[in-house]
Amino acid sequence: MSTTPRSITIINEQILSDDWYSLKKYTVDYQRIDGSHQTFSREVYNKGDGVTVFLYNRAQQSIILTRQFRLPLKIQGDSGVLIETAAGLLEGEDPITRIRAEIEEETGYRIQQVSKIFDAWMSPGAVTEKLHFFIAEYTPHDRINSGGGIFEEGEDIEVLELSFEQAVTMMQQGEINDAKTIMLLQYAIINKVLDAETQAS
Repeated sequence: MSTTPRSITIINEQILSDDWYSLKKYTVDYQRIDGSHQTFSREVYNKGDGVTVFLYNRAQQSIILTRQFRLPLKIQGDSGVLIETAAGLLEGEDPITRIRAEIEEETGYRIQQVSKIFDAWMSPGAVTEKLHFFIAEYTPHDRINSGGGIFEEGEDIEVLELSFEQAVTMMQQGEINDAKTIMLLQYAIINKVLDAETQAS
């Protein structure tokens, strides 16, 4: 579906914070669908693009997830602990190199074969991040250490090995409520990554 090109001009850019990542305020001249122009401001958080992976074992019908502290959840009145797929920022590397490194850092598994499945904008109303999604198969022999993340970055990651059936049930019951993890679980169901009888249960 084609769209008519419209004039969108950034007329001012102001740095509000440039600490861990950057937060900027942009003033934009925007041409609306009816052709008229409107000026408005938006704050945009730039944390870079990221990667995440659905790590599964076909023989065991199991997957690897992580559990770690996430401050925004605590601020919003949640427990602050989130169950999710291994993930991280690109940090200047290509997505395949980065996802292999993240798997090893967070879960302790060294995986060579990873497959890209799609990209997605995770919160395009205010955050620049585009996430690269992968799937990869693991075996018990691939584990070279206990994982847990990087201490210097404040990571304190618990590695979870769950049956696929259990993970799907946890998603359905709201125990797994991380967006990227739900997307990957749904991908696995739709594309029959694991056995059909497990998915149907």
